[in-house]
This record gives sequence, structure tokens and C-alpha cells, in this order.
Amino acid sequence: MCGFSETGGVAVPDSRAAFPFRSRDAVPADREGDGVARLASIPYSHVQQSDDQSGQIAMPPNDVETPLIGRVQQVAATLTETEQRLVTELMRNPQEIALGTSAAFAARIGAHEATTSRLARKLGFANYAAFRTCLRDEFVQRAAPAQRLSTTLSEAQDKGYLSVLLNEEMAALGRLRDFVTETHIAEASALLDRERVFVFAHGNAKALAVMMDRRLRRMAIGSRVLHGSARDLAEGALALGRDDVLLAFAFRRQPAGYARLIEVARQAGTATLAVSDTLGPSLRPAPDLLLAAPRSGAPEGFQTLTVPMAICNALVLALAARRGPAALRELERLGTLIGRFESEGDAS
Repeated sequence: MCGFSETGGVAVPDSRAAFPFRSRDAVPADREGDGVARLASIPYSHVQQSDDQSGQIAMPPNDVETPLIGRVQQVAATLTETEQRLVTELMRNPQEIALGTSAAFAARIGAHEATTSRLARKLGFANYAAFRTCLRDEFVQRAAPAQRLSTTLSEAQDKGYLSVLLNEEMAALGRLRDFVTETHIAEASALLDRERVFVFAHGNAKALAVMMDRRLRRMAIGSRVLHGSARDLAEGALALGRDDVLLAFAFRRQPAGYARLIEVARQAGTATLAVSDTLGPSLRPAPDLLLAAPRSGAPEGFQTLTVPMAICNALVLALAARRGPAALRELERLGTLIGRFESEGDAS
């Protein structure tokens, strides 16, 4: 199989979900004993040099316990542009690719069939057949309902803009649990349960940052949004500490400033959590915990924030449940303050 197993005395979920993954390399060595290190206890397998002339890094072919997402993260820095496009397509439609041929996989992005075989070998498989077997083990049985739903909805996309949008969003949300499970949400909410959270976003993702900033502050969590120029990010990063967590949003392309922020957070001992889409496995450096699922629409076309917003709302609910009465008391206090401020306007 290609799932996680129990390692180092820590029970790790046998995740068939493609994206959520704890990166051990993203945890500073001096934090090996704390909760973040335990969340990051899924080890990378030993990486070795391949025997081909390229000298690129490849995983051992017999490493059957490493999930596909782990394999991708290990060799992300060595992937060519075409291989990165294959990975993006794979993470969007793992079930269809698992049931298809290597030629059909390559045709999805207009590449030569040999490219898929090279990618399979780079990921540590003896051949494409072994790679496809791993895909089937991880995705086909569990994701079949989402696959059927997606196929059914795609047949009705000629009913107008709203119908097309609704169909795509419903399909994307329908397969969300194939990538992010309740276990992942619980682990991420535990990571966010700190006194202070730094939120980083760029472009359209700022809408998610603003929402999370408000929701966190309503639960008495000190929240600070990091954005702006390189100088602005550097000034904001000065405050990162061991008791904090950095929540980063990254979609489509790795945002400017992401790599430096993760590096600074790692040096400061700050935990890191990323919410992403098909870009997730390619984020470098990898965060301590990654929650990512495909968004609706084509990767290079119009895409919405519906799926990551659903992930954020699930995190907010799980975090509120963790904090219990304290979170409710803060919301009650907020309601009282809102009433006082609004009554001032009435009095005038």
C-alpha cells in the first residue's frame, strides 16, 4: 500500500487523502519534543541519488509505505516544468488517471507518453504500472462517489453561467473530503490553538486572510495579517516566536515572500500551516502541516475560493470547540460591545 503507518510510537492516520502532509524537515531540530514535532512525526524515507545520468534525486522503489504526496514533496525541487504540470493534473483527477493509461495521462497536458514513465521512476516506482497500482490503492475505492458525482454534473454544464458555476463548485466540494479529512482538520485546529497567529496571503487569497483574522480575534486569539512589500513582510516577521503559528495561503503559484517567511518561521521556532490547492505539494519549503484540495475550474482558468473557504470555516468550528467556554465568553463580550457601540450611534 502507499498509506501512512504507525511510526515512532505515534499513531498516524492511514491517509488516502492526497494533500494533507506533515513535513518533518520543516520542524526545527530543537523542537523534537513538543507538539509540533509530534504532528510532524511522519518521516520522509531516505532519499538517494538515482542511477540515471541526470543525477536527480529519486526515492527508493521499495518504499511502499510512503504516500504519493510524500513522494512528490521529496522530489519537488527536481521536477521539470512538464513534470510539475503532470503532478498538478494528477492531484486534480487522481481517480481518472489511476484508471487510465500512461498515454491518456500524458495527453491531458499535451506531453509525450515517455514523460509519465520518467515521472513514475523519479517518484521511486520501477515502472508506470507500479505507479498506477499505487494510485489505485490510494484513490479509486474511496473517491469513486466523488468521481461519479463529478461526471454527472459535467453533463449539465450547458445551462448557463450560474449552472456551470454551481455544478463545478458542488463537484469540488463533493470531493473535498477525499483530500482533507476530519483528522486533518483536528490536527490543524490544534496547531492554531495558540495565543497568537500570523496570517499570510497574497492576491485574491487576502479575502481568506481577512476572514480568518476576524474569526481568530473573536476567539481571543491575537491575530496579525502579513502582507505588502518585502519590507512590510520583513517587519512583520520580526515578531515571530516559538509560541506562535504562521498560517499561509497559497494558490496557483507560490506567492512572493512565502519561502522567506517559512524560513524565518523555522529559525524562530514558529509552527507553520499552509492552506492550498493543487500547488500544495510543490510549496518549498514545505510547511509543518499542509491542507490542500483542488478548487473548481481549470488550473489556468477562472477559479473561486469556495473550497479553501470551506476548509477555513471547518478550522474555525474545530478551533471554537477546542477552546470551549473561553471562546463563547469572548463572543458574548463582543456582542455586548457591539451593542454599546451601536447604541451610541442611536443616541446621537
